[in-house]
Amino acid sequence: MGYVHIPNLPQSRTSLAVVDGRIDGDLEERLRSLNIELIKTVRHADLYEEVSCHPDMMLHHLGDEYMVYAPGVDEKVLQALSEHGFKLIQGDTCLAAKYPGDIAYNVARVGKFAFHNLKYTDKVLERELKRRGVQLVHVKQGYTKCSVSVVDENSIITADKGIAAAALEKGLEVLQIEPEDAILLPGLSNGFIGGSTAMLDRRTWAVTGRFSLLKASDRISKFLGDRNIRILSLSDKDIVDIGTILPLKAK
Repeated sequence: MGYVHIPNLPQSRTSLAVVDGRIDGDLEERLRSLNIELIKTVRHADLYEEVSCHPDMMLHHLGDEYMVYAPGVDEKVLQALSEHGFKLIQGDTCLAAKYPGDIAYNVARVGKFAFHNLKYTDKVLERELKRRGVQLVHVKQGYTKCSVSVVDENSIITADKGIAAAALEKGLEVLQIEPEDAILLPGLSNGFIGGSTAMLDRRTWAVTGRFSLLKASDRISKFLGDRNIRILSLSDKDIVDIGTILPLKAK
């Protein structure tokens, strides 16, 4: 069992992932049935309730065993990561409930690029990304990880026009979809494609609910099919934005 080398893109079957500590029991059972060990987050006191357990708001995987975390992440979560050998780097930015105080770590890493509103990126995270040769790309959107479903090092799915334009400019292949009302984020009007999907291995794109509920299901099917990637619905229920499934180790 090895660490995921390129963030968000396990090359073999995911064996360890971080998830929202409040995920539905059926979804948790399904992930465990795939032999994925789960580290469940605990509510971050400084985030607003709807996203207070979302991994992508408080953690940023740099690749391999390195992780940047926001001050205030629960010690039980940090201990679990440490027990799996992760080298934890505390960020400088304390999170706050109101935008843009909540976005410092919500950076969309796509291969050698990282997309974010760079005015608000945590400086420690920015430094660590640059040290690894990652090119930071400025966009207006602050919730970039929420907004981007990473497919491979060169391909993304997003409903954000600004991210789509910036990614195309960098030579990435982009499927731009419309915002999806079918993606739920309880307490808010809707969730995001990045927060409700994840790659579980290099050929499996997973969605938290029933894939057919998405308006863009046909277009997504073609985009993924062209890349020989299968779609896995993790439940027959509604699709819910859970702040992504963060794959950390793979078999």
